[in-house]
Amino acid sequence: MRVAIIGQGYVGLTIAVGAAGCGHKVIGFDVNEGLVAALNSGISHIEGITDKELAGFIGSGLYTASTDPSFLNGCEVIVIAVPTPLDEARNPDLSFVHAAADLIAKNVKSPALIVNESTSYPGTLRKEIAARINGIDYLYASSPERVDPGNIQWGTKNTPRLIGGLTPEAVAKAKEFYGSFCDSIIEVSSPEVAEAAKIFENTFRQVNIALVNEFAQIADALGISGREVLDAAATKPYGFMEFNPGPGVGGHCIPVDPSYLAHVANEVGVPATFIKRANEVNLAMPAYVVKRVVAGSGGSIKGKKVVVVGVSYKSNVADTRETPAAGVIDLLREQGAEVTWHDDLVGDWRGEATSPINGAEIAVLVTKHDGLDLAAVNACGYVFDCTGTIAGADGI
Repeated sequence: MRVAIIGQGYVGLTIAVGAAGCGHKVIGFDVNEGLVAALNSGISHIEGITDKELAGFIGSGLYTASTDPSFLNGCEVIVIAVPTPLDEARNPDLSFVHAAADLIAKNVKSPALIVNESTSYPGTLRKEIAARINGIDYLYASSPERVDPGNIQWGTKNTPRLIGGLTPEAVAKAKEFYGSFCDSIIEVSSPEVAEAAKIFENTFRQVNIALVNEFAQIADALGISGREVLDAAATKPYGFMEFNPGPGVGGHCIPVDPSYLAHVANEVGVPATFIKRANEVNLAMPAYVVKRVVAGSGGSIKGKKVVVVGVSYKSNVADTRETPAAGVIDLLREQGAEVTWHDDLVGDWRGEATSPINGAEIAVLVTKHDGLDLAAVNACGYVFDCTGTIAGADGI
């Protein structure tokens, strides 16, 4: 099949490589000219997709990146894989989805299967995409992405793929496409079910992480180890699922997706109280971390040299989207500290470069990558560990 993927970020490029790997001819469309140039030079920006692998698909003619929307015309399958962020008020922002739909309406003149992989609230495919595209007899399906950056166990091929379509023909075409490079296809009754399943998956995690973060604060106030309590609870062979506390939540999914569910819930008159409270707890965790750091450092960090270690949102990836490290750094600086940051995978971020750990009086370990120099961290005068990996250190 001739396939177009609109958006070549973590999701779009992953799907593009999966499709090219089974012989589809893929056009990777993106408006970022620098990204497109890098991709066409065989330079991958995603962990798990090597430059050699990408260059092989380019050399064989199975993958080409482009900023030219005219290449969308004539494709049998068009996948929308664009960001669905929150605006400044933390409300859903579907401007990228709308732009992708408008791009298809303007440039695609032949029938095609249009699939939305971008995570959004139930009704997005029907009301925000299909309703904006008129004049051609397209097929429409929803198959929300389940990409987990850095996960070496579960990827595009072996993670079950949900599909819901507006018509049986759309479902059949989507199953044919995804079945060519995904092991397990699960058909659901409607696009709304597929869309809701994706955002509930991450809402489940958001709520449980908030619960364990709140419990960690309770345990500290009681003078007991919250992590020891969690380890003890995890010995129960049924009825308990372990989550670990941390400085907040990051990445594109967990901090964002629950707000999409809360938005649509409010629209239908069902206040999403658990989601609201979970958001509040997790967004407040950087402030709790800084409060603990100040208390553990004698009540003041003004003028002290502090290094925040690990600024990506999770271990062993360079992704800094929605990272709680940003809030930790900003609040430490508000307390008058001289703050630098160190990350073995993130070289430049927010206009600053990674700095050495050595020489800091205080180290705040936010994210631990494999290979981190723990001796350098422990050499700092005071260590606050958000990851629970340094024995004897203060932490969450």
